[in-house]
This record gives sequence, structure tokens and C-alpha cells, in this order.
Amino acid sequence: MALTTSLGAPVGPATPAAALDDAPRPSRGPHCYAALDLGTNNCRLLIAKPTREGFRIVDAFSRIVRLGEGLSQTGALSEHAIERTMGALAVCRDKMRARGVTRARLIATEACRSATNGPQFLAAVRERLGIELEIVDRETEARLAAIGCGALADRAAKSVLLFDIGGGSSEIVWLSEENGNNGFDFDGRRVRAWESLRVGVVSLAERFGGVEVSDDIFQAMVDYVAEQLPPFVGRVHGEARCGRFHLLGTSGTVTTIAGVYLDLPRYDRRYVDGLWMMSAEVDLTVARLRAMTYAERAANACIGRERADLVLAGCAILEAIRRCFPAERLRIADRGLREGMLTQLMSVDRAWRRYDQARA
Repeated sequence: MALTTSLGAPVGPATPAAALDDAPRPSRGPHCYAALDLGTNNCRLLIAKPTREGFRIVDAFSRIVRLGEGLSQTGALSEHAIERTMGALAVCRDKMRARGVTRARLIATEACRSATNGPQFLAAVRERLGIELEIVDRETEARLAAIGCGALADRAAKSVLLFDIGGGSSEIVWLSEENGNNGFDFDGRRVRAWESLRVGVVSLAERFGGVEVSDDIFQAMVDYVAEQLPPFVGRVHGEARCGRFHLLGTSGTVTTIAGVYLDLPRYDRRYVDGLWMMSAEVDLTVARLRAMTYAERAANACIGRERADLVLAGCAILEAIRRCFPAERLRIADRGLREGMLTQLMSVDRAWRRYDQARA
């Protein structure tokens, strides 16, 4: 069973048929879709079926694997990181088999893009697990993020700055209701400009430290990120910003900030996805995080030990973006690349039309 779209060229490489030969096959009805995002820090999977208004998640998986651990120093993926990631990918493969997935896109981002042994890692995944990962370029990553969470943008805003803070890179996208020049539009908006900063929470924390972060270290991180922003700032200079201009963020950084702001006893997507935060509320929450010790961050249910040494690096990236693009509002998205892949797959496959036809 090849995991591709059915209309002409595949959206992504096909998973080898041997990988899912034992999967149960649905006899009728819509296809079952999967989207896997292997990043520098996380391995995430969503499995979904189309519905009349979008899609319904039937299974999900997320594990922090730190595939890019040490990459900024060595230039290569470490054996320990590879083995952690193999374990997570095996879980994803088994879930896709169990759910009878018939269409999927399985992508890898910055860690595999930049590692000298990235191609060898992908070959090992193919040989050991029978699944084939697609390394996407930075523009594709930015566009998938826009597809995945762009629906949360304020429809009355003339322009919105969307950003995705990753483990090894951070994508920034300017969305506008005006005609763009990048040949891509959705939900009445168009991508006017995009940039992929070669800095993420893992690489920044490894460079400056993430356990004990003094005010000077935090400021140094903000300045380091800010140095990478002028090219993008120049490209969007003069773009219209109405009174409803706002930021739209997707990443573990912003969802963690939202969870801490809400004082959730444990992280709950239902309260976070779509949350609006005012600029002053973001300021207070970031200050609260910066005032915590490493042990306090690790003990917080919305951060945990796996993110405790990374969250302040994410806050520094967010702060650099907010200083360049001041806005009174930030909307939090607990959605992104995977949702973008599912939407794209189903759109190319005309899944919603087939869903209606099957029920006519």
C-alpha cells in the first residue's frame, strides 16, 4: 500500500508497500490519512479521516526525541538521538498499520536537512522500519505551517504575522488579504513573504545554555535572534497593518506560555488552541517563566523536565519577533505542520467531495 495522493504526482514520497502490508483495509468510505512531522526536538503523528467540515482525528502520537541534540556542535546526528527517534518512528508505523492508513505524508525538517549524516539516517529508517521520510525545504515548511493554523487568523485583519518556533529553525510568514506574489493563497489570504531563521529552541539553548539563564544570557539570546530578522523586516516594510494586526504563533513555546498563563493543572489543548493573549499578558507570563528555577520549570505540568531547559530559549525567540513586529494581540495555535499536511492531502485528493458523494 503506497501512501501517496491519488491525483497525479504524489504530495510526498510513498511509504514502501511492505511497511503497511498487514494494515487492515477499510472496504468503503473515505481514506484514512496520516501526517508525520519529525523535527529537531519532536516526533509527531496525526491520523485523521475527512468530515464534512474538515477532518476528525482518530489517533495521535507525540514524543520528544531530541534528534538534533548536539547537532549545532558536531554537525551530525548522534547515535543516541537516532535510536530514540527510531523507537518513536516505530510507534508511528504501528499506529498507521493499526488504523489502516491509505494516504500519508511523512516529513523531516531542520535536523535532517542540516546533518551531514541525514541521508544515512533516512536510509536506516527505510531499511529498519520500512517507512520513507521526505526532507522538506524551508519554504515548504513555512507554507505547511500557514495552511495548518492560518484559519485562526482574525478575518478582519488586513495582515497577520505567523510564526513557528521549532527545535532547529523558526519560520516566519507574512499573511495579507492583498494580492501576493508567491502564488499561494488560502482562507482569503496570501503569503506575501516568508523566512526560515536557522535558529530554534534546541540550537539556541545549546549555544547559550538553558538550565541557568541569567538576564544577560536571555538578552544575548534575544539579540542573537534579532540579528537574523532584518532581511525579512526589509521585505515586508510598508505592508499594511490595520488596528487588528496581530501575531499568530504555533509551537511548543507558545502553547507552553499559554498553559502557564492559564495555570492549567496539566496541559489541555482544548483551552490553549485559539487562545488570545494580550501583549501585557505575554510579558507577565514570560517574566514568570524567567523567574522560575530550572527545578520549578521541570515541575510545572505545562513544561516538564523534557522542555525545562528549552522554554526560555523559545521565549527569547518570541521576544525578538515581538520587538520587530509589535502587536497588542497574540493568538496561540496548537496546530501546525501536521494539520497543514492533512489539509493539503485531502484537498489534492478531493476528499471532501468524495465524503459528500459517499453519503448522498
